[in-house]
Amino acid sequence: MAQNNNNKESNFVSAVVCLHNAGASAAEFFAALDGVLAEHFSHYELIAVNDGCTDDTVPALKKWAAEHLKAPLTVVNMSLRQGVERAMNAGLDAAIGDFVFEFDRPAMNYAPDLIWQAYQKALTGFDVVNVCPSRQRPMSTAFYRVFNKFSNSPYKLSTDAFRLVSRRAINRVKAISDDLAYRKAAYAASGLACASLNFEGAAAKDDGPRLDKAVDSLALYTNAGYKMSLGISLGMMVLTLLALIYTVAVFCLGQPIAGWTTTMLVLSAGLSGLFFILTIAVKYLDLLVRLTFKKQSYLIEGVEKLQK
Repeated sequence: MAQNNNNKESNFVSAVVCLHNAGASAAEFFAALDGVLAEHFSHYELIAVNDGCTDDTVPALKKWAAEHLKAPLTVVNMSLRQGVERAMNAGLDAAIGDFVFEFDRPAMNYAPDLIWQAYQKALTGFDVVNVCPSRQRPMSTAFYRVFNKFSNSPYKLSTDAFRLVSRRAINRVKAISDDLAYRKAAYAASGLACASLNFEGAAAKDDGPRLDKAVDSLALYTNAGYKMSLGISLGMMVLTLLALIYTVAVFCLGQPIAGWTTTMLVLSAGLSGLFFILTIAVKYLDLLVRLTFKKQSYLIEGVEKLQK
């Protein structure tokens, strides 16, 4: 454990926080965060990503910083609201710490000391430490059950309140893609050691779009789409074989065909399955195009540096 003469950690750490219309709670969160980091680290920085705030979140944060800030604060202003993942990607690009705390929202519904505990856990040999609540929402539980079932990662994902990642983990996932559609899954799939810390309670509500992120993460980091397509293909093949057997039986027995109803039913079911498979394929192609050719994954209006 690297410490200086003041018994504080000498490793430089960054804390990236995504903000969207958080109001006064953002300043309260940064005050608590700044206090914990100042207590344990000699060198650290705070990064606030303004993801299209339209209220007084940023002015309130700047007012707090002018009076109480103990370390440099960088405010990354996004050109418009672009969602947590892209906003956090912008924050990660601005961070220079050996370790980076990622906060998707400014809500500290856990003991502040868990921030320090996550760092201590990382020093035992983990590049990613997820801090997770004991209670999850039913929809989140269902999603992670599907994700973990089809994921090849040995680490099981769940709802988290925040995470700590090493510079090595960030560099590895950034080498794979500059545009991380789902950072948590990318870290788990990186091959680096991951760990979890749990606390009693529930995670703060996520008010951002969740369906698109869920679909993208399942397509990118699991084989759920492939297995679904394969299952549909096999089902349609069985249906086609049954239709063939039925047609041969009618011909051999000399019984008249009732009409076009059965034929149209088979054709409709077959075409429906085909178009469903094509939908999945189009989703994959869309992701590949965006990840391969869309080099600019987010838009920044400006960056402000606030010193203590």
